[in-house]
Amino acid sequence: MLHHDAQREPFVVASHFQDDFYACLTARRDELFELTDALLCADGPVTAPVD
Repeated sequence: MLHHDAQREPFVVASHFQDDFYACLTARRDELFELTDALLCADGPVTAPVD
């Protein structure tokens, strides 16, 4: 839940980006989207997407 003073615009922009990115994916859409999300949310640098 957002604090009442939080700006909502960045969340709207991020949401539209996610929708557009997901729409660009074709084969294995869900898997690629989840992999991208995991890579972007990693705590440190990602050296290889799969170990």
